[in-house]
Amino acid sequence: MPMPRPEQNDTALYRLMGWLSPSYPVGAFSYSHGIEFAVEDRLVRDRETLTDWIATVLTLSTGRADGVFLRETVIRAAAGDREGLAEIAALAAAFQGSAELAAESLGQGAAFVIATRAAWPAPLLDEAVDWIDSPIAYPVAVGLACAAHRIPLKASMLAYLHGFAANLVSAGVRLIPLGQTDGQICLRMLEPVACNARDAALSTPLDELGTATPMAEWTSMQHETQYTRLFRS
Repeated sequence: MPMPRPEQNDTALYRLMGWLSPSYPVGAFSYSHGIEFAVEDRLVRDRETLTDWIATVLTLSTGRADGVFLRETVIRAAAGDREGLAEIAALAAAFQGSAELAAESLGQGAAFVIATRAAWPAPLLDEAVDWIDSPIAYPVAVGLACAAHRIPLKASMLAYLHGFAANLVSAGVRLIPLGQTDGQICLRMLEPVACNARDAALSTPLDELGTATPMAEWTSMQHETQYTRLFRS
């Protein structure tokens, strides 16, 4: 008996849930985005400070920038704009506040491309990867897959930001430590923050993109020489 064909929205949701789940082989569990040093320095010490820290990163730092890069990647890849796509990929690769944050984004981006080309092949994905000369940052990699599989942009961006926030919550739960329920409360409290970050990224012109979180970058730099470390960033 033939299987019923899924609705387009179901297909998009299913793929986003797979690509941005903790089980997708990009090594997200090994990165804390500087939170490990923030915990050691007592800047992050409980559920409230963890929530505030991640909210700031989503709103004013990596979340904001990654959302814009994902948007521009989807638009340029879908339009077949080879030069524009290569340009945004190079900018995203360079737009990192520290060596560890660069390793985090570029490492996950490379792993995402490898896994997705193997498990979820699409002609545009293969073509677009060949248009890019620079290392591929994580939001660009996800944007390429979303464009290749025609996933709606708003859903793609919110799923990406949710996955990013959830990974940082998981890192905080392990480092502080917190109970699993506290982690879920933290994630619930970040829901409107992620939605607002998505909306801001959808409307922010590329030439107005910037970040304003020197403490997040500082903790990442301090993590490079932290004596005892569980995470790679």
